[in-house]
Amino acid sequence: MARIGLFYGTTTGKTEMVAESIQQEFGGESMVALHEIGGAEASEFDDYDCIIVGCPTWDVGELQSDWQGFYEEELSRVNFGGKKVAYFGTGDQIGYPDNFQDAMGILEEKIAGLGGKTVGYWGVDSYDFNESRAVKRASLWV
Repeated sequence: MARIGLFYGTTTGKTEMVAESIQQEFGGESMVALHEIGGAEASEFDDYDCIIVGCPTWDVGELQSDWQGFYEEELSRVNFGGKKVAYFGTGDQIGYPDNFQDAMGILEEKIAGLGGKTVGYWGVDSYDFNESRAVKRASLWV
């Protein structure tokens, strides 16, 4: 069984491409199992101590539609206690400078509240935006 579960939502395919790249960088399917959130169940998170969450920010600072459905109906059923969780997302800092990468922040807030331990930060110095719910201590979650 893979050691890391990567749960992602995608509408245009970009986040899926990033998820596949992450899987390959970590050593392939034996290390990282991909789960498209639109077809996932809360119980699938139980199989992993390390989780990667991928979600694009959609519209004006909102979750991607598959994540939105999971967030409202399933996410609270996941036991994140003791799990390390990293985040990544795709977004547009130029077109949406007031809510750049908000989806990562929305998910991290909820998952941390459910016991998930957030890991991984990425500096924001090379980005040009006004606001983001994903920014914590001058870093974006990755």
